[in-house]
Amino acid sequence: MTNESTAKSTEAAGGLRGVVAAQSSMSKVNGDEGILIYQGYDIHDLAEHSTFEETVFLLWNGRLPNQNELDLLKTELRSNYELPAEILVFMRHFPLDATPMDVLRTVVSTLAFYDKEGTKNTLEGARHAAIKLTAQFPTIVAAWERIRHGHEPVAPDTSLDIAENFLYMMRDKMPDPSESKMLDVCLILHADHGFNASTFTTRVISGTKEDLYGAVTGGIAALAGPLHGGANTEVMKTLIEIDSVDNAEAWLDKTLSEHKKVMGMGHAVYKTEDPRATWLRRYSEKMGEVTGETKWFDISRKLETLMKEKKGLNPNVDFYSASTYYMMGIPMDLYTPIFAISRISGWSGHILEQLANNKLIRPRAEYIGNWDMKYVPISER
Repeated sequence: MTNESTAKSTEAAGGLRGVVAAQSSMSKVNGDEGILIYQGYDIHDLAEHSTFEETVFLLWNGRLPNQNELDLLKTELRSNYELPAEILVFMRHFPLDATPMDVLRTVVSTLAFYDKEGTKNTLEGARHAAIKLTAQFPTIVAAWERIRHGHEPVAPDTSLDIAENFLYMMRDKMPDPSESKMLDVCLILHADHGFNASTFTTRVISGTKEDLYGAVTGGIAALAGPLHGGANTEVMKTLIEIDSVDNAEAWLDKTLSEHKKVMGMGHAVYKTEDPRATWLRRYSEKMGEVTGETKWFDISRKLETLMKEKKGLNPNVDFYSASTYYMMGIPMDLYTPIFAISRISGWSGHILEQLANNKLIRPRAEYIGNWDMKYVPISER
């Protein structure tokens, strides 16, 4: 194969798009029809009827729990909400301008020191760590939000489910049940999505027999990248910049003329509407009604219509989650950490699946460099 033909074949598979790397029962993304399935269940069915904790059990076990199993999982999760005291002391020494994702990554890596069982390279050890991290992600994010603003962290309430407890710890007051329900569904919607960048990262690391803490630390780093997890923050910045429905078309025309990307629009897989966006559009509109401030939804709806007309693109999961979270009063730099609070369930499920039939993930690369180069002494170069 010549260097030129090798380069062309490499370019065709850029980013490993379309390459099957492994078999998985975790989730199925049908981009042509706009379908997302977790372990056989359509995302719309789960969003309508399930809870995040039920979805966690489903992803980890391949089936929905009975009541006793769900109660046991909730008990395990709630008993692990609290962080080690040493971790909170550690966090208080972080720079106050540290980004929440960097804090989350650092704390998760450090938590491995306090979980000898969870650092064992076994399925049992990985499940032990999965319980702890799924329970503690919300506590870490909420604690940092408090610490960086000079407030004491709020101790978790073990009578609350994950979504409700996160809002409580962040605000130091009980959230409205409708908000808790919306966030719970948001966590379901973000829980898994095939071999995305962060999930694949966790599987590659887990395939080396590194423990779940190490694999998840790598997943957080991948999710923090602006091409993966930060799009909804950029969407909200866009909405704030536009500020009014009347400004939307002029803003979009200028953006498109400058060949800039409109964040939250289009998807690498979905050719029709992202099924998760269907729910988040509904929640953005509802939050507008609750708060009495409908302009963020109205601007979003206008941009959606214009993008369909001008570019044939549909909104993805990030587009309406931005305004939904904003109207909940959630700071913009917590949007990606909330994504992580959800996705830890999917990452853990994939790690458990990887360990159950583990093989080192070691693909090959097509070499496109020079051939037959001869060493020249440094004095002659």
